[in-house]
Amino acid sequence: MTEHSYLIALLPLLSFVLIVFFLRWNEKLSAGVSIAAILSSWAMSVMVLIEQLSAHGQAYEMFYKFVEFTRFAPEIGILIDPLAAVMLVVVTTVGACVQIYSIGYMHGDPRFSRFFSYLSLFLFSMLGLVLANNFFMIFIFWELVGLTSYLLIGFWFEKASAANACKKAFLTTRVGDLGFLVGLFLLAVYAGTFNYGEVFDSVAAGMIPTGILTAAAIFIFCGAVGKSAQFPLHVWLPDAMEGPTPVSALIHAATMVAAGVYLVARSMSVFVGSAEASMVVAVIGLVTSFMAGSIALVQNDIKRVLAYSTCSQLGYMIMALGLYGYDTAVGEHSPGFYAGTFHLMTHAFFKGLLFLGAGSVIHAVHTNDIQKMGGLLGKLKITGPTFIIASLSIAGIFPLSGFWSKDEIVAASSHHPIFFVFTLLIAFMTAFYMFRLCFLTFYGEPRDKERFDNAHESPKVMTYPLVFLAFLSIFAGWVGIPWIKHGFASFVSHGEGYHPHANYLLMVVSTIVAASGIGLAYLVYYKKSISADSLAERFKPLHTLLYNKYYFDELYELILLRPTMAFGRLMWRFDAGIIDGLVNGAARFTIVWSDIKMWFDKWIVDGAVNGSGWIVRQGADILRFFQTGHVQFYTFFAMLLIVLLAFVKLEMGSPDREGGLPLLSILLTVGIIFLAALSRSIGQQASAAETKEKEPA
Repeated sequence: MTEHSYLIALLPLLSFVLIVFFLRWNEKLSAGVSIAAILSSWAMSVMVLIEQLSAHGQAYEMFYKFVEFTRFAPEIGILIDPLAAVMLVVVTTVGACVQIYSIGYMHGDPRFSRFFSYLSLFLFSMLGLVLANNFFMIFIFWELVGLTSYLLIGFWFEKASAANACKKAFLTTRVGDLGFLVGLFLLAVYAGTFNYGEVFDSVAAGMIPTGILTAAAIFIFCGAVGKSAQFPLHVWLPDAMEGPTPVSALIHAATMVAAGVYLVARSMSVFVGSAEASMVVAVIGLVTSFMAGSIALVQNDIKRVLAYSTCSQLGYMIMALGLYGYDTAVGEHSPGFYAGTFHLMTHAFFKGLLFLGAGSVIHAVHTNDIQKMGGLLGKLKITGPTFIIASLSIAGIFPLSGFWSKDEIVAASSHHPIFFVFTLLIAFMTAFYMFRLCFLTFYGEPRDKERFDNAHESPKVMTYPLVFLAFLSIFAGWVGIPWIKHGFASFVSHGEGYHPHANYLLMVVSTIVAASGIGLAYLVYYKKSISADSLAERFKPLHTLLYNKYYFDELYELILLRPTMAFGRLMWRFDAGIIDGLVNGAARFTIVWSDIKMWFDKWIVDGAVNGSGWIVRQGADILRFFQTGHVQFYTFFAMLLIVLLAFVKLEMGSPDREGGLPLLSILLTVGIIFLAALSRSIGQQASAAETKEKEPA
């Protein structure tokens, strides 16, 4: 199956084409074809994973070089290794659950078929990204992921908030993508190739200078910062909640935001070559995780709480990968790579469940505001328990999936005291805000009686995916239990591999921290032993800061948007006043100059030409005057001319008549012309008489 793994990506693309060109008028067929395609991709992904396990992680690569350059050739190819095999299963699993769930959630939407076509294109883009064997190809699919996320976030484009959100996401991620583009070309220039294996071999051989390698690693990480919503490009992710909830689940669980973490993991051989770049990655991950987690503490929109939770958990993963790169670069062993990729897998399942569960809650009460909910556990008998299971998993409670992956992240940070303290603090905040969300939504008295009375459980097509993801949220993490000799760690670990060792002290500490967060949320929002309002009032400046998300949107508006708009207006005025003035002035000058040239051409040039013609015509008329057609006239005129010339000759030779020659010549000339005219007139009259006589009577 591995050699045909390209079909895993092509099947969703085929469903997209079929829906767009043939099935968009039939909702049932559109959904059926899309779901059949992703389920087929899921089945093939599972088979590929099994084959990878059987081959003990031996990589399989297939590629085709389609353009030959002087130094390197971009290629189309696939790479199947343990990391890719796991990600294929994760993406197709969550993608299939989201598509099945969407049948119920999007029922009645006028663009139902279009939605499923977009989902198929989105999954094709992400699966192509995972399968890529080189940086050039991953960048192409990277951009396709950005494009399709734009389409899905702005799916309800008639809402101004959705239209603005998709533009914000698209433009913000473009900033990071520019850095990614610079980084991959830096690597290609020095390695002479885009191929992962060849680039990594060049890094290991020291062919790329350390400074260039550090710069390339940081630039590549810029792409991950944009896609995975890391500080300071995190501002787009909460606004992306304007899209349909299944889109939020797919983006936040297994596709777009996961792409950034996958990129860092895939490029880890580059990062281990630069301790400085790896530490930058770790610090950015830690800052993002803490900042986003603190914002989630006070949000009241159920989807925004989960959005900031996603930012925080992604920061966890990025931090773990960065610490692995740093520790490896300085010669230390670290579980960071395994921890980051393991948490990426478990997070996809419980975060997908949380978002789909949030969609079910919104479907029931028709509001996102958790302050208007309460007491819904009895009404939503499947959504409620599955949501709580996911919350326990993300909080890191034993023995759920999140416990095992979070514990490895704690272990990865344990050799770095500052990171370790903040990792535990973030774990506490995660447990607190997730159970704040649970208690306000599912427990206590209803705070909006009308919404509560009308609340109802979602249809089975929406609840079945919740149950399946709840199962994975409990058991999927068991593949990484430290006591398993050949478990997840040895399968996906970078380099020589990592074999986890159970650190019972860290397990106990992280569990106590998580339980403390849940306990505090219980006291504040369930028992109400501590007043949430009094806490907010007591720490009002901090509460205001967190509620307004550290004022990042306002700060960016102040230092980026307003100056950009002001500069744009200045350029508009410059363009209108100077550029347009010069252009319009040049046009006016051209018109005036053309008028002058037209006058000169008409009256001077044309006048000279026409005047010359008039003179010639008049001269011709004069000469024609002497052409009578009568021989006697010509003879008479010739005799007169001879007499005139003889007379002139005689006059010029006479010494006594020097002053009289000009006047006499003029008089003779006039006389000759007069006689010639008279002769012409006589000749014409004679000709007329002859013509008249010849005419028949």
